[in-house]
Amino acid sequence: MMRKVPLFLTGVAAGAIVVSVAGGLRANFSANAAPSDTYRRLTLFGDIFDKIRADYVEVPNEQKLIESAINGMLGSLDPHSSFLDQKANEDMQRTTRGSFGGLGIEVMMEDGLVKVMSPFDDSPAAQAGILANDLITHINGEQVQGLSLNQAVDKMRGEIDTKVTLKILRNKTQTIEVTLTRKTIRPPVAKARKEGDEVGYIRLAQFNEQSFEAVRRHVDDLTSQIGADKIKGFVIDLRNNPGGLLEQAIQVSDGFLERGEIVSTRGRTAEQTQRFNARAGDITKGKPLVILINGGSASASEIVAGALQDHKRATIVGTRSFGKASVQSIFQMRGQVALKLTTQLYFTPSGKSIQGKGIDPDVQVLQDIPDELKGKDETKGESALKGHIKTNDDEKSGSSAYVPADPTKDKQLIWAVEYLKSGGKLEAPKKAEAPAKEETKKN
Repeated sequence: MMRKVPLFLTGVAAGAIVVSVAGGLRANFSANAAPSDTYRRLTLFGDIFDKIRADYVEVPNEQKLIESAINGMLGSLDPHSSFLDQKANEDMQRTTRGSFGGLGIEVMMEDGLVKVMSPFDDSPAAQAGILANDLITHINGEQVQGLSLNQAVDKMRGEIDTKVTLKILRNKTQTIEVTLTRKTIRPPVAKARKEGDEVGYIRLAQFNEQSFEAVRRHVDDLTSQIGADKIKGFVIDLRNNPGGLLEQAIQVSDGFLERGEIVSTRGRTAEQTQRFNARAGDITKGKPLVILINGGSASASEIVAGALQDHKRATIVGTRSFGKASVQSIFQMRGQVALKLTTQLYFTPSGKSIQGKGIDPDVQVLQDIPDELKGKDETKGESALKGHIKTNDDEKSGSSAYVPADPTKDKQLIWAVEYLKSGGKLEAPKKAEAPAKEETKKN
C-alpha cells in the first residue's frame, strides 16, 4: 500500500507540499559517496559534537546544536527544504487547515533576512502597507540575521491583540518601521463578486484544504446571480497566490477540465513519479475562463495556470509567473517534529518544466505602476533564489507583482472582463515600444 504523503505547492515559502509519517529515515548512500566514507564523516560529526559538549566555554544547548546542524544540512540542498520543530510543525498543520495566528504574511529566508512573498488580503500586514519583496531585518528591535526562518516566524507570532514592531528594508535602500497588532489569521481562501452583469470574478488567495470547495461554491453562486444563460464567463484571479496543497491545485484544475492530464510529478523513485488526470465534469458547464497571474503566482498557482493553458481551456492574462516547479513532502518524524523535503519536480501536461522559468501569459497586460513603486514592483523569481534547482537553460528573472487596490485601475482585470464580454474577440494590448535613442552630435 502506498503511504499517503501530503504535497504542498507554495511560492517561495510555501510550495507544493506532500505529507508522510515516518519514524525515521533510512540511509540511502549515493554513488558519489561510498558507505564507508559516509560513516566516517558521520563519526566525525559525532566527535565534533562531543568536543563541543565537553570543551565549549559555556554549557551548550544540545537541542539547539542538533537542530542547527540539521538546518545547515537541509539549507545546502535547495531553498525549500527545511526542518520544522514542534511549534513550526503545528503551525504548518494549522495553516493548511486554513486558520492560524499572526500577521498574515507568506515569508521565506533570503540571504539571512526574512523576505515577504506576499501579505494575505485584509491581514494586519496588508493593512500596514507591507509589500511583496520587503526584507524584514529586525523584529522588536532584534536582528533577524542569525535566526532560522522558524525562529523568526515564531517571534512574529504571539498572543492575539499584542503588538510587534518590524523594521523593513524596501528596495535595498528605504528603511521602514511598522508596528502591527497580531490577529487570528484566517486567510481568505476565495472571494467572489460580479463584474458588471455578465462576468463572474473569483479571487483565490491560496491553496489549502478549503480551496476547491470555495471555488465550486462561488461558481454556483455567481451562475445563479447572473443567470446561466447570461453569464459570459469567469475570471479566476491567481495573482500573488503563493501556492499550497498539490491535491487542491489538482482539484481546482479538474473542476474546469473534462479530460486529459493535469500535471505529472517526477522524483527518484517510481512511487514519486505520477500522473494526475482530469475526470469528466466541468463546474462552469464549459463557460470561457480567464486566469490572471503575475510574478507572485507560484507553485500550485502555476500548476492550475499551466494545465488550463496547455489544454487551451483558459486564456492566461497578466505577467510571467514566479517559476517554482518543485514539490515538498512533509515527513512527520519522532518527537512531533517534521522534515520538509523537496522530493519531486512537476511538469505541465505538455511535458515542460517551468522551474526557474515561470509561465508566460497568453496575453501580457502591464499595470500602471505608481511612481513610488517603480522598480520595486517585481519579484526576482525562483531563478534568483540561492541554491534553487536548475532544469532550464532559459531561466528568467521575476516579473511585476503589482495589483492596484482599486479595481477600476486594475488594467489586467479590466482587460479580462472586456475580453469575456466580447466573446474572446478583444485584441491583445500592444506592447510598449522601447524609446528611440537620441542622436548624439559631435561638436
